[in-house]
This record gives sequence, C-alpha cells and structure tokens, in this order.
Amino acid sequence: MRAILAAVVAVELLAPVPTEGQASASHAGSRAPATPKAWTPPRTPDGQPDLQGVWLNNDATPLERPRELAGRSELTDAEVTEFRRRAAALLADNANDFAAGDALFLAVLSNVARYKSRNSTAGTSEMIERDFDSRTSLIEDPPDGRIPWTTAGKRRYDADVAAGQATAPAGPEDLTNVIRCLTYGVPRLGVNNATAAGSLGYYLILQAPGYVVLMYEAIHEARIIPLDGRPHLPESIRRWSGDSRGRWEGPTLVVETTNFSPEGNVMGSGEHLHLVERFTRVGADRIDYVMTLADPMTWAKPWTVRIHLKQRQETIYEYACHEGNAAVMQGVLSGARAAEKATAAIKR
Repeated sequence: MRAILAAVVAVELLAPVPTEGQASASHAGSRAPATPKAWTPPRTPDGQPDLQGVWLNNDATPLERPRELAGRSELTDAEVTEFRRRAAALLADNANDFAAGDALFLAVLSNVARYKSRNSTAGTSEMIERDFDSRTSLIEDPPDGRIPWTTAGKRRYDADVAAGQATAPAGPEDLTNVIRCLTYGVPRLGVNNATAAGSLGYYLILQAPGYVVLMYEAIHEARIIPLDGRPHLPESIRRWSGDSRGRWEGPTLVVETTNFSPEGNVMGSGEHLHLVERFTRVGADRIDYVMTLADPMTWAKPWTVRIHLKQRQETIYEYACHEGNAAVMQGVLSGARAAEKATAAIKR
C-alpha cells in the first residue's frame, strides 16, 4: 500500500509536458499549406512517453474469430455500418440482457432480435454500448484469429468455464477466482473476465520515476511495475498477477510477467504463463495494447492480441467485490445444499 501511495503522490510531480501540436496551414501569399507534423506523445518530466490517465477497453471485437468469418480478418465498411445499426437496436431495447465478452458481437453477427443471457438477472437491462471496427478478432497472430490450444490446455479452459457456470458446487473451491472475488487475473481476457466487467474495463495508468502503476477498475487491483532492470523474483515465489518487470523500447512500454500462481487460470494457463505486454500511445486519446501469451503446456505456440484503449475523463471508483464474496457464496452454496436435500427427499 505504501508503494501505491508513493507512486500516486509522485504522479503529482509528473504532469504531462506539453508538446507542439500540428502545424497550422499557412495561407500567406502563394505559399502552399504547411505539412502537418506527425503526432508525438507528450513526455513526463523524466523524459518518458506519457501514458497516464484513465483508459477504457470498450472493443466489441471478439477475442477469437467466429467460424462464420473464417478466412476474413476484416469486415467491409458496409458490414461495420450494419453491425453498428444492429447493436444500436439491441441497446435501445430494455428487454436485452448484458452481453459480456464476445456475446454482443456474436448476437449482432447472428442478427438476433433480442439477446438473453443464461447468467443474467431477469427484469433489468444491462446492455452496454460497445465500439465496432473492421476487425473480426482481437487475436492478430495466429493469422486465423484462433487460440492454438493443446489438448490439455483446452481441457483446463473448459473446466474453468464449467466452474463459472456451476449450479451445485460442493464447496468454494469448485467456483472460480472471479466468483470468489479473489482476482480477475492478468491479463484480462476470456473466461477470467466474463462478468459484468466483461471484456470491458477501465485502466488507470500512473507513472513515477522508475515505476509504472497499472490499476484496474475490477476488484481495484494494482500492479506496481519497476523499470530499473531488477531481475524477476525467484521461481519459488508465485503471485496471482505474476511478477512484472518493465522497460522502454522507444515509445513503447514493454512489460514482461512471469511467476504466476498455479492457483490462477488465464485461458487455461497457470504457473507456466509467460506474458509480454506492449503499451504504445498512438494518438492523444488512444493506446495500442498488444499482449503475447506463451505457455507450451497450454498452447501449441505463442499468440498475440491487440486491444484499443481509449482515453476517458471518468473517475474510477471502488469496485464492490470483496474478497470471499460472502453474500454470493452463501447464496450459491446454501442453494446447492437445498437442492441436494430436495433430491434426497424425492429418492426416499
């Protein structure tokens, strides 16, 4: 906590240093208009590219390319326009449920008149506006836009999905880390993020000399990432979010993370996950967030995802998901025990 506070206090000293904007066109005499200068990111006082602020992942693009779009990495402009129209129609209908993860894109692709989720609370609309672009998958490598599973990795992933949908768990251990409000994991992909936060998510990025802090809205977790070249922790020390080390490669922040806990599950991977994240500010209001995941026990080869983070002016508030999630856990487990008693009574 002291480290987080120190980073936050240090940020007060790191207000962005303004950079020169685009050159204005000159119309004096017969001179041709000046060529606009290429956009360059602002810098912190210690000279690093400034990534600070609140950023939102609001991509509607699915993680994996749907089978219906196999062989197509891009939609046409007309298709994007039509998909946006269909999404707006679903958003306007209060009878629709929240569409987490890939669900909204798949609903729009199927052109359903109404979206219902098996996990949604009846009677309320939670549909959230999403950003559609021409991409058919967030996965850009492999080129087919699909996760290169090993058999064992797919089995672990499917087991985690089943745990998230368990209706009669024997105990807390049968439920996921997300349901138990322990952690949403790093990185925020797939089943470990298929909740009300969905594949959506707010990120708060703070910078101080020698450190970058990534704070997530969901479960208000913070990653304090040193940039001083120190080695990773010994392999015997494992963490929910792994052990992260950062460095600058030109305008790009590169974060390498190892030492994940075997109790975690990120798309079927656990302690063998090796994650490399790249954050590049490509415009005043956008960061390209590219991550490459590797684990030979889970995937046949590394795979890469690209997410567009958009800058927002909102404030991130506490996400009310308390460790242990006692209220939900009591309800789920007591409901399972009641169902077991009812079944036993019928068999008598």
